Amino acid sequence: MKHIIAFAGSNSSTSINKQLATYAASLVNGVEVKVLDLNDFELPLYGMDYELAHGIPDNAKKFLDIIKSSDGIVLSLAEHNGTYATVFKNLFDWMSRIDGKLWSDKPMLLMATSPGGRGGATALEIAQGRFVYMGGNIVGSFSLPSFGDNFSDGKITNQELNSQLLGEVEQFSESL
Repeated sequence: MKHIIAFAGSNSSTSINKQLATYAASLVNGVEVKVLDLNDFELPLYGMDYELAHGIPDNAKKFLDIIKSSDGIVLSLAEHNGTYATVFKNLFDWMSRIDGKLWSDKPMLLMATSPGGRGGATALEIAQGRFVYMGGNIVGSFSLPSFGDNFSDGKITNQELNSQLLGEVEQFSESL
């Protein structure tokens, strides 16, 4: 059986992106899903001086090991000030110090959502442009606008948007 991981690029205890990632992962048939929480992988703020004095923190190594041992990644990015959240960028930076191709060419369903009408599209675009240089194999992408209007009870309520996601999930599933 294939094993996929799902997580949000957020450390909010009520993360809408974690809700979206969990839902999308639940739509992938015939896989074991492990939902990760960035709060379980606390890291100091990346800095070269810190790295030289203390080395790379174990939590960065652990998260990277989880990526490498998975068969696929479902990731939904929170958008803060027009880019992905600091907590995600910090994890990303630490992992890149271990392996510049940190995504390990694992099939990835890359998503974003927000309360606003653009659904985190800016963070999604930035990630799509950057991840390919870091071993990212993005096989599907999806942006969910107006989370509060389009998601309820653990699922997307707007049928058109749900159909779009199902298409992306199908592409992701076929790539595993």
